Parts: sequence; structure tokens; C-alpha cells
Amino acid sequence: MTAKPLLTALLPLVSDLSRDLPEQERYRRLLQTLRTLLPCDATALLRLEGDALVPLAVDGLSTDTLGRRFKVSEHPRFERLLASPGPTRFDADTTLPDPYDGLVEGLHEDLHVHDCLGCPLFVDEHPWGLLTLDALDARRFDSLDLEALQAFASMAAATVTVAQRIDHLALRAENEHQRAEFYRQASGQQPREMIGQSPALKRLVDETRLVGSSDLTVLITGETGVGKELVAQAIHQASSRAGQPMVSLNCAALPDTLVESELFGHVRGAFTGATSERRGKFELANGGTLFLDEVGELSLTVQAKLLRVLQSGQLQRLGSDREHRVDVRLIAATNRDLAEEVRDGRYRADFYHRLSVYPLLVPPLRERGADILLLSGFFLEQNRSRLGLNSLRLSTDAQEALMAYPWPGNVRELEHLIGRASLKALGQQGKRPTILTLSASDLGLRMGDTPDVAEPPADQPTGADADLRQATDAFQRRLIQASLARHPGNWAAAARDLGLDRANLSRLAKRLGLK
Repeated sequence: MTAKPLLTALLPLVSDLSRDLPEQERYRRLLQTLRTLLPCDATALLRLEGDALVPLAVDGLSTDTLGRRFKVSEHPRFERLLASPGPTRFDADTTLPDPYDGLVEGLHEDLHVHDCLGCPLFVDEHPWGLLTLDALDARRFDSLDLEALQAFASMAAATVTVAQRIDHLALRAENEHQRAEFYRQASGQQPREMIGQSPALKRLVDETRLVGSSDLTVLITGETGVGKELVAQAIHQASSRAGQPMVSLNCAALPDTLVESELFGHVRGAFTGATSERRGKFELANGGTLFLDEVGELSLTVQAKLLRVLQSGQLQRLGSDREHRVDVRLIAATNRDLAEEVRDGRYRADFYHRLSVYPLLVPPLRERGADILLLSGFFLEQNRSRLGLNSLRLSTDAQEALMAYPWPGNVRELEHLIGRASLKALGQQGKRPTILTLSASDLGLRMGDTPDVAEPPADQPTGADADLRQATDAFQRRLIQASLARHPGNWAAAARDLGLDRANLSRLAKRLGLK
């Protein structure tokens, strides 16, 4: 390619550098230009984050690729590309597995990528990520001028730099995260991300950043399995307390007496088995964040004691008269309608209002559109690594089935489904494949198995005098009984089937008279 056509191709990107574009649109234009300049079947821009490469934009690859996280150590081609100072083309007969095998868009057979090259990107002389190009024709890149790719990589690095600086300026008012990174490294915790591009998730992310920069108490609500704890972690990481610990407690997992001990601590002899003094979650979270999951399960007694701590910042360990002062930011989560619980007298109004200073609703998976496929890609890559496969992908009918399913168990149900289907599909193979494709039948999603809320079951009250709570209880009772029938006597399996914690299912079953 001569200098003039190369310059002509790059001019729109140069113009884009001075424009205020969304990051995703900037990267999409970058890859479109790359495919115009260097024709190929698929291309991707990946950012290096720790030990993994994260796809920021793809063109010609399946949508779920954006949800994958490629561990560099598990992909020899990526390792070689990152170790090279410039473009690298792989021989057509190389034995190194290609990370994109089976992911090229529009293919229905297990065709492998035959011609592959890539180029590392450097920002401020440090490795930032990769540009990759793939073709199914083994000789597609024979006439390719690698200098043109290097020139394009330099423009891509400039695009990335501009995007990063714009992002930095937009977020400069937010709290710095260096202390958070230090704490994560020291504690061995890895940051988790909210994956998706749907408007519903973007609104949630924006709200998370907004409230994260404050010190307000947040009440996260949403259905079981939507990822409320993940949202709580994101709020903590966006706060000025990010360098301090985030301590979590599942309020439904412990009886009331132990909940008090876990929250406030105890002294020696406070109760049978208290052989030594112990700090509670509030003291452990001092200076940081306390996350109370399933806060709707707290008794009225515990609510009253918590209210005092939240109002005064002072607590007493069980069995002690000594006051301890704490500085804790509280984030709570529940799948209950606490306002209704207050109206029914099962929840303290003052405690509810103290919790819901900033209510945050996490959308159900069925309202997040194509995020289902991105999350599927994330879970597929996890299972690909766990099962030792070169590639794990979804067939077209599997993608359609995932998009059509109503997801009563939300993201947690999707995660379990992908893991279960991957293991079953692998077990059905006579010979271990290099590319494993999950079909709709592997997923086992039968729409008829999903309860139809439009038609109440036989034991559900109907008519004008039907009580909503009675109808809901009857519906839940029927679901639990059906799950127990599928898993005779196994409450843990039934809980997993229903997308509930075992403790939550036990409490619900007792209330419904099933246990």
C-alpha cells in the first residue's frame, strides 16, 4: 500500500481525534477503518488488564466475544503478540490454538481461523493491548504490508490515548482509586465488573458512579440473582472509602442471636461458646463500607439496634457496656418490597427510611436485551478455561433460545446454565473436540417449563375477592413443591434450582407451611 492511500484511509481517524465521541463509537470507527485498509474477516481491539485481555470492540466476531476475558497465559498467540515490538503474522500451519476459533460471525461449521496477525499497542511506551486481524483464507495476508499495519497501530494508540484522556477528565472529579488498587492487591481480591452495554445497565452504572462519590446510605433492590452484591462493590470502589475494606454479611444466613454478634461483636462470656472477645462487622468495616445483603430478613429487634448505630455511630458489643464509635458507610440489599413490609407491620418505618436514603433498582436480566449474550460470552470463557477447551461457543439457535427465555433467576441462573450445559455437552462427545458448540438442546431451555403468570395454578385464589398476598404465597408454594419433586428430599438442590440461597428457601418454606 502506498503512502497516499494509507493517508487517505487514516484521515477520518485523525479528524475523529478532535471530536467528542463516545468511547464505543470511537473504537467502532477504528475497526471499520482497519477492515477497509486491510481486508479481513474479523478484527478486534483488546485492552490488557492485569493478566487478561478484555475486548473493547470487535468487527466480524460473535457478540458474546465482548463478554469474554482472555487470560494471556492460556492463549499462546496472545502471549507472542504481546511479547513482540511490532506486527506478527502466524504461519498457516502453526499448531498454536487461535482464541477466535469458532467465533467468526456467520459460520455454522467448526471452521478454524487460517490466517492471523496482530500488533501490540503501546501508550506512553507501556504495553496497552492488541489489535488482531483474522481471515479464513490461509493466504489472505500474503501481500499485506506490515508497515501499513504498524502505521495504523500508531494511529490506534493515539485514538486510545485520546479516549483515555477524555475519560480521565470526565472522571477527575471522582475519587482516586490508587488506594483501592493497593487494598485489592494486599487482600488478594480481584475487582469484578458489570458486563453489558444495554441502556438499562448504563443507567445503573451512571447512578452507581454518582452515588459512589457521596457517602449516602444506599438500598439496592432487585430480583434474586441480578447481581446486587456486584453493584455494592462498584459503589464502594467509586467512593472515597475504596482504599478501606468492604465487609459483607448475609443477614438471612444466621439466626437473630448470631446476627447481633456478627454485627456488633461480643465479649468473653457473653453467651455459651463466647470464649474470647471478638470485633463485629461494624468495627471491622470502620473507615470503609459495610454491605448487608438480604436486609429484609432482619428481625424488628435487630433493626432497632442497627438504627441506633446508624444514627449515632456508636455500638456496644454483646455482653459489654463499653461504647465503641465507628465510621461506616452502609450499603444494603434486598429482593423484598420493604415499603410493603412496613405497611404490613413487619418492618420498622424509621429503619426503612434510614436505609433507603438513595434507593437503587437493579434491572432484571430479561430487560437488558443483548447483554444476555455478552454475559454468556463471559461465562463461556470461564468454562472454556475450566474445561481445557480451545473454544467454547453458542450456536445460532442457542443464542436465540437465550434471548427468548424470561430468566426468572437472572444472571445467577445464566451462569449456572452455561456451566451445566458446557459440562453436559462435553460429556456427550465421543472424542474430545477442540471447538465445542452449545446448541439450544444442550441448554435445555423449554419455554413450557416457565410458569405462566397470566394463568394462575389450580390452588391459586381467583375472582374479585382474591387476596394478592395469598395468590403470591400459593404461587410460591407451587413452585417450591415442583422443585422438591424434581429433587426429592434435597433442599440444597431445590434452592439452586429456584435461584435462592438455602437459608432463604428454608425461611420461605417455613412461612408457607411447607417445612
